[in-house]
Amino acid sequence: MNFKNEKWVTVWGNATSIADRKPENYAKNLTLRYPVKSAFGGNKVRLHFSNFCGTEPVTLTRVTIAPAISDREINLKDAALVTFGGAESVTVGAGEEVFSDEIPFRVKPLGKVSVSIYLENFTLMRSAVVIKGPLTKGFYSVGDCALSSVLPLEKTRTTDTFYFFTGLDVLTGVDKRCVILYGDSITAQSWADYLSQLCMDDPYNTTAVIRRAASGTRILRQYDCITYESYGLKGENRFEREISTVSGADTVIIQQGINDIIHPVGTEVNPFRPMSDLPEVREMAAGVEYYISVAKKYGLKTYLGTLLPIYGWRTYAPFREEMKNAFNDFLRGCKQADGCIDFDAVLRDKRNPAAFKDGYDSGDHLHPSEEAYKKMAETAFGIISRN
Repeated sequence: MNFKNEKWVTVWGNATSIADRKPENYAKNLTLRYPVKSAFGGNKVRLHFSNFCGTEPVTLTRVTIAPAISDREINLKDAALVTFGGAESVTVGAGEEVFSDEIPFRVKPLGKVSVSIYLENFTLMRSAVVIKGPLTKGFYSVGDCALSSVLPLEKTRTTDTFYFFTGLDVLTGVDKRCVILYGDSITAQSWADYLSQLCMDDPYNTTAVIRRAASGTRILRQYDCITYESYGLKGENRFEREISTVSGADTVIIQQGINDIIHPVGTEVNPFRPMSDLPEVREMAAGVEYYISVAKKYGLKTYLGTLLPIYGWRTYAPFREEMKNAFNDFLRGCKQADGCIDFDAVLRDKRNPAAFKDGYDSGDHLHPSEEAYKKMAETAFGIISRN
């Protein structure tokens, strides 16, 4: 392929957020392995690592990339060492991010590769995000397994927490692009993977789906206490950074705002969730308009996803329902955006629009079921496949 007909496109990516604070905050002599399915093929890769939410430097002792034979097994013969300025190891400062060198490495279209990260010394495991879905799986093993063909069963566990590794770029055809999904726990769960699958099932696919979502995040607020700090950064502290580090993107879909509405309960109930944190709908709208202005700066089309039903959620109240509906009305009519994806309309019960349709509630009355996540993906696919 002629270099003039190639460009860098991110084929896999996740947000950087804050890991839940536990007494066992440090890891040593540990290997992380993350299998990734790539929408496109190419002959070069570069990897993105982030310690943006860290409070001290972290050292990645060794990083490898290899074709995946299975979730735990790699093709060691075709594995490649990932370097940083020619060095095998890299130290990422607190609040910093780093890209690897461009690594000659063959990625097959729809192929799966595994990225392994060995942490030799005590490492603060703080910059991380929890994500779930049918394409999402991670492992950690005791010891240096970065160049092990199979992770040792007795020393390995699965994890849905992704530490430090936040993006994989492939040098691919100029016709390829990616779409960013930005949001909270709803986007950190399955609909992103189902959308990826729909794209990859298309034999003429030119789109990769990149998830930039962190559970608990809000547009306008963030927590400054260790009880809830894992709920992540507010929009003005994360949106631009999240979209600016994605290569080859032309569109961002934003589905966020429900936590701004449901979190505040009053200090008499929870000292960290004062009612003063409850925004007005116009403030939330201004936050979305800020997102759109930043997205335009990076040449991205913006689609806004409506908020989902919350009837039965533990903090549900009529005033929150009214706020949600008013905010959804804003999203549907926002002229600054390129369009609205009305998730609420396809998931709500026609007889009780405040609630999920039968079969679409995960059981907590806030997060969708797997069938509902598939419906969200189908709804979004119908729009992005035309744009």
